[in-house]
Formats: sequence, C-alpha cells, structure tokens
Amino acid sequence: MPSLAASPAEGAATEQPGHIEKGSAAFRRTNWALFAGGFATFALLYCVQPMLPVLSDAFAVSAAQSSLALSVATIALAVGLLLTGPLSDAVGRKPVMVAALVAAALCTLLAPLMPGWHALLLMRALVGLSLSGLVAVAMTYLSEEIHPQHLGLAMGLYISGNALGGMSGRLVSGVLVDHLSWQAALGILGGLALLAALLFWRLLPDSRHFRPTPLSFANLAGGLRLHLSDRGLPWLFLEAFLLMGGFVTLFNYIGYRLLEEPYRLSMTWVGLLSVVYLSGTYSSTQAGVLADRLGRHRVFWPAILVMLAGLLLTLFGSLALILAGMLLFAFGFFAAHSLASSWVGRRALEARGQASSLYLFSYYLGSSIAGTAGGFFWQHGGWTGVGLFIAALLAVALGVALHLSRLPPKRPQG
Repeated sequence: MPSLAASPAEGAATEQPGHIEKGSAAFRRTNWALFAGGFATFALLYCVQPMLPVLSDAFAVSAAQSSLALSVATIALAVGLLLTGPLSDAVGRKPVMVAALVAAALCTLLAPLMPGWHALLLMRALVGLSLSGLVAVAMTYLSEEIHPQHLGLAMGLYISGNALGGMSGRLVSGVLVDHLSWQAALGILGGLALLAALLFWRLLPDSRHFRPTPLSFANLAGGLRLHLSDRGLPWLFLEAFLLMGGFVTLFNYIGYRLLEEPYRLSMTWVGLLSVVYLSGTYSSTQAGVLADRLGRHRVFWPAILVMLAGLLLTLFGSLALILAGMLLFAFGFFAAHSLASSWVGRRALEARGQASSLYLFSYYLGSSIAGTAGGFFWQHGGWTGVGLFIAALLAVALGVALHLSRLPPKRPQG
C-alpha cells in the first residue's frame, strides 16, 4: 500500500505483516548496520578521488588517465551489479552483503602492494566488483524489510551513510597523502572497512520477507522485460546516469582547479573540502521525510534545481563562492539520489533486486563515462568547460524529472 499522503505520481509497495517499523530496536539496528555498510563502501570507492593529482605525478599519467583509478572501480561495480542483484534474489540479501564488504576491504589492503599503474587499476577494479554485492542489495533489503510508511526515512539514512563514507574516504586520503603516502592512506581505509564489515554482520537483522527466486536466464530476461516496460523505471535509470555523472565529474576535477593558481591549496585542504558531503547526510534524510509526506514528484525536481544553483556558484572566481557552490551541489545531489533510489524500490513490485541493480548499473555507468569524459573538457576548456558539461547533464535530468512528476500511479496487482 502507498505511504500516508503518498502522491499519485509514485508507485506503491506491498505491505506484509512484520515489517520493521520506526522506533523499534530492529529499525535502529538496521539503520546503524546499513549506515556502517554504506560508510565503508563509499569510503573505499572514492578514497582515490582527492589523490588523483598525486597519482598523476606518481605514475606520470594525465588527469583523464588518473581518473581511471576511480572509473575502473565504478565500471566494474556497474557490471557486477547485473550479477549480484539477481544472485541475492537467489541466495539471500545479508550473506551477499557481508561477503562483499570483506572482499572489498581485503582488495584495498592489497592495492598498495601492486607493482605498477596497470596492476593498481586491476586491484581497483576488483574493489568495485566486490562492492557491487552490497550496493546492489542494500536498497532491496530496505524495500523488503522496512515498513512502507518509513521507507523514505530509512533510505535517507542509508544514503547519508553513503555520503559520510564518501566524505571520510576523501578526507582521510587527502590529509594522509600530504603527510604519509597514498599507499598508507589506502591501507588505513582498508583496515577501517574490515571493522565496518564486522559491525555490519553483527547488527543487521536477518531477512524476514526474502523469498528466493531461482537464478536462471529466463528469470533474468523476464525481470529485465518487466522493468524496462514500466512507464517510470527506465526514466529513473536514466536519472541515475545523469545525476551521478554530473556529481562525480565535479568532484573529480575541482581538485585540479584548486591546486592551481590563484588558489594553490594543499592536498590536505583539497581533502578537507569533502566536508561538503555533510550537507548530503542531512538532505538525503530530510528529502526522504518530505517525500513520505508530500510525494516524490513534488520534491525530486527541486533537488535538481539546487544542484544547478550550486554548479553556477562554482563558475565564479571567489573561493568562498566555489565552496558554497560545492556545498549546495552536494546537498541537492544526495537529496535527489535518495528520492530516486527509494522511488525505484516502490515502483518495482517484482524482481526488486534486479530493479535496484539496473538503477545502480546506470548510476555507476554515469560515474565511469561522465567522470572520465570530464577530463577532456578540463584539458580543453578548463573549469568553464567542465561546468558546461555538467550543466548539460543536469538540464536533461531536470526534463526527465518533470516527466516523472506527471506519471500516473502504479499499484500492486491482485
């Protein structure tokens, strides 16, 4: 059934007895576990972003080539999502997520030991492939186990853990590479991720509403047809590509800009700029609460306008305006991502693991393609070129959001 005050523009989730409700011990345990899992996932995935200029120097590669340290991880994650989501439909949610966190932490600990650039890229790809096991399944777990009335809040809290993890990974690595080395930064983050995996395993309640689906090509093809024929899901998949593409592009290349004249910031300060992610820990949760009350169609497109406003501020020369723009951009992005991801969970009434995987496949495909393509715009147009590229992505995203706001409701059959 739809959540209270849910709008006719969004889908409905089926409600079963025994869902985890807000205020319960199980709700707190679930949110802490998914917060820890999201924290570790995005700390490991994005810790290389502030050190891209350092990697450029260490391995004598260009900005676009250096961005591959992030892009190969996200493209491997995207490909893995097509497998781990359906795998979790067959074998269960929690086992897949726990194994994913442990494997990613171990690969991160091994990465500093690699002998060259291509070996490092291979290990980063394995990190991304491992992390797909948590990223693909977390949203599905929440959609199945959390009471539909409180799904927006729970999803927002999970996304806020993602935001804090992304911030911390960038912050720790940015500071450490000024004082130690990029190898030490990766080692420390790998150790922290192992601790987070233990916490995740101990806290997360076992699934109560999981129903295994045999892993077969027929089931995968049937689920794919079902999701792609839906009137809303393909547009939400496109939104994931556009929004994440713009977000990663901005944070991939803003560091290069701020290391140059007239700013000449140190790597520590570039890493510290990731504190703007804290705005995402607030906006993702609050956007979920507003969506539960007002409907996603009334909250989603304004979040994209906030991103555009933040992008505009970064085009000015004042460092204060650039920082304000980064803050506003992150605020809008995490709100939009929280809304879109929970919207997928409510529209996909069957094969939910696969639906989440398709959304996140598009999300990380956008990160990989746009994040690397941004290097071309940086090399040939500076920050103005990067800004125009991101603005084009967001303009299309805004048009799609307005289309989604006009969709009729989707209600469960039977």
